[in-house]
Amino acid sequence: MSRSRLNPALALAAVSTLGLAGCGGDAPANEEQRAAEAKAMLLDPAALAETAPETFLAEFETSKGTFVIEATRAWAPIGADRFYALVKNGYYDGVRFFRVIEGFIVQFGMHGDPEINSVWSAARIQDDSVAGSNTRGMVTYAKGENPHTRTTQIFINFGDNSGLDASGFAPFGRVVEGMDVVDQLHSGYGDAPPRGTGPGQGQIGARGNAYLAENFPDLDYVVSASIGDAKN
Repeated sequence: MSRSRLNPALALAAVSTLGLAGCGGDAPANEEQRAAEAKAMLLDPAALAETAPETFLAEFETSKGTFVIEATRAWAPIGADRFYALVKNGYYDGVRFFRVIEGFIVQFGMHGDPEINSVWSAARIQDDSVAGSNTRGMVTYAKGENPHTRTTQIFINFGDNSGLDASGFAPFGRVVEGMDVVDQLHSGYGDAPPRGTGPGQGQIGARGNAYLAENFPDLDYVVSASIGDAKN
């Protein structure tokens, strides 16, 4: 897949900062500048809004391997546009798969930098009508009980979760390559409290990847995500 932007590599040792480093060979000062520019861009959600292609591919390189999502704008145009902007601008680089429940879903999308996460958690988008179904491999936004609460968190369905359709969970894409990789993402921590003992979203929001690395070191993560060539 060709990439539509300069996608910085994840600096694996950095757990409490943005987690991005410059390309190999750059001087440290240039790396720091590039990371600062990437962060400044992500701190302005309104500036990143754009219309996605009718179909496009998003490649996720993870700690377990690579999977590819094919997004179809007609299924959920508002959600697809947001996803396109997030991937294109490096939002998902370094994020952890913090909620992995066997037979149900894998959820991710809370940024490792609390400052960036705070900005995007307030950047809600309107709901889409449900045109697809939450079957295995379909990709959908997480949302709250109230309308129009989608932001950046998405989930991939492990099984047939079509019962979610009636609650307004509108798929915008599906995993077309690497679903076996998704199946291997670490699920040992279970769900968040009070249903389980996994990561709490409040702590992720407050402390980001530092909290997750300290308390849930086996979580898998996105190394980098990039947009591929739009399909005809």
